[in-house]
Amino acid sequence: MNPRAKKNAPVMILGGSSNALSIARSLGRQGIDVYLSVLKKNCAYYTRHSKEIFPFEDKKEVESFWLDLLISNKKNEIEGAVIFPCNDDGVEFVAKHRSTLEEYYILDESIPEMMFIMLNKLESMELAKSIGIPVPKYLYVKDPGNTGKLELDFKYPLIIKPLYSHLFQKAFNGDKFFFVENERELFRKLEKVHEKNQEIIISELIPGPDTLLGSYYTYIDNEGNCLFHFTKRVIRRFPVNKGQATYHITGWNEEIAELGKKFFLLSGYRGLGNVEFKRDTRDGQLKLMECNPRFTACHELLTRCGMDIARIIYNHLVGLPVPKIERYKDNLTLWFPYRDYMAYKQLKEQNEITLGEWIKSLARKQVLPHFKLSDPMPVIAPLLNSIAKKLAEDRKNGGLNENFT
Repeated sequence: MNPRAKKNAPVMILGGSSNALSIARSLGRQGIDVYLSVLKKNCAYYTRHSKEIFPFEDKKEVESFWLDLLISNKKNEIEGAVIFPCNDDGVEFVAKHRSTLEEYYILDESIPEMMFIMLNKLESMELAKSIGIPVPKYLYVKDPGNTGKLELDFKYPLIIKPLYSHLFQKAFNGDKFFFVENERELFRKLEKVHEKNQEIIISELIPGPDTLLGSYYTYIDNEGNCLFHFTKRVIRRFPVNKGQATYHITGWNEEIAELGKKFFLLSGYRGLGNVEFKRDTRDGQLKLMECNPRFTACHELLTRCGMDIARIIYNHLVGLPVPKIERYKDNLTLWFPYRDYMAYKQLKEQNEITLGEWIKSLARKQVLPHFKLSDPMPVIAPLLNSIAKKLAEDRKNGGLNENFT
């Protein structure tokens, strides 16, 4: 346990959106003071469960913002807080400034060098291969501007993946990767990557539907003990086969759990970890797709199924009794309504689903990531902001007048 730990310590959440909102609601309801530093006007910004919010407006300047907030001009009320990073910027910030931060705050047991490996797609793939975890075929491209003829031993379509997703998103206005269908498109995208000074890998696309995706979560303490084990799978994503998950479902999968435990334990990993696999229909193997050293977007699903991992980790770090959870609710679903509707439309165009089948898949009690009657503003405020922005754009472009002439 951290020597600075206090059993009534507040929590400081760095970054994130759906996950930050879920953690703030869960811990706030349990009487823990929660502070948030998130992007201004995202869903978590509006929750009533935060004691105070320190918003930032530019992701490109967030490191200097957090340095000022937590170190240079630190606030007395948040000194001694447990820090929970909820996006890659937060993970990088804590790893980079750990020695200074731990003088004032309670940090988890993560190892900075390992955090940087988890954030780096090339190094995490190399690590997985070294301990016998199957991975997709990939090629590291150090200089996308000087590729000549690439010798790829896998077929199109391909994925251009950045070494660091959060840096790539800042360079390309939120894009996490590029999906390419042919050689011409590949080299065109590589030119764009070169212009932004991004290092990338080119990866094969694992065939098969998104239902073949499954994830494992755990937290490993300093002694190598796992505080919990959790698995879930994906039902749909948007865009299909290459986007964010729109519909998740809980369920224990022993094979995914064993492979996930192998990945984390053999690598010497410490702290919170999530790893996602997809079963390759060509050889039947589960292959590593990505790893996250932090809370993920579907965190509300874990909390609602009985796996409140934020509380488990908080108790562990401050010296309170740690709940031992050996079972959680199976077949509980988390639904992102708008994105899942877009996934349905794309699947329908591909003749892979009908309206009736989509509706039938939703005919159950759903966990919604943002909406709660007791805390409605994380849904209402962004919706009103979106409407206001659209009206302003229409007025600027004369769109409203044109529609009525």
